[in-house]
Amino acid sequence: MGLRQRVLAKVAGQLGRPHGLVGRGVAVLLNRGNRQAVAAAVDAAMPDGKTVADIGFGGGLSLDLLLQRVGPLGAVYGVEIAEDMLTRARARFATQIAAGRMRLVGGSLTALTLEDSSLDAAISVNTVYFVSDLDAACAELARVLRPGGRVVLGIGDPDVMARLPFAAYGFNLRPIGEIVAALKNAGFADVEQRRLDEVAIPHHLLVAVAG
Repeated sequence: MGLRQRVLAKVAGQLGRPHGLVGRGVAVLLNRGNRQAVAAAVDAAMPDGKTVADIGFGGGLSLDLLLQRVGPLGAVYGVEIAEDMLTRARARFATQIAAGRMRLVGGSLTALTLEDSSLDAAISVNTVYFVSDLDAACAELARVLRPGGRVVLGIGDPDVMARLPFAAYGFNLRPIGEIVAALKNAGFADVEQRRLDEVAIPHHLLVAVAG
């Protein structure tokens, strides 16, 4: 593998699991670059006064937005595979964690460390690319949501993502229809597709309701 390929592979690895000194900078860039998509996902989840989770919260922008939306009667769970991002978020949100308004745990889309039917809503933005077993991820989402709960998946447009040089290194880029089908197979109904075009990389929001 040449130098360029090694650099691109490292970039892809940091995006999937930010870590170390470089990971701190990646967290800032993720918050900045994903702001519009994350904010749209929070709005679509309609988490006011509810128990909600972000799965793969990365730099932690979503945790701030969700805390604001759920208000004093709600609770926010954050699930993250990158231990360095968990450590960063635990320090940043220590007050909210101590007050019982937030809980941060390790885990992934295919292994959620959450109880059955424990959430009213869940969001996950720019994480599906790093999942090899899409059906298992959708089944886990269905497991942790209460009947009628909403899940919002934010996904960069696969055709645009495919043109990014680092996407060839560890990214699973799937057609949107394939993800919709996996959600339906897991028992989700009324899968709504929304498109965000006023962002650097056009995004799709898939909003589904648990059966």
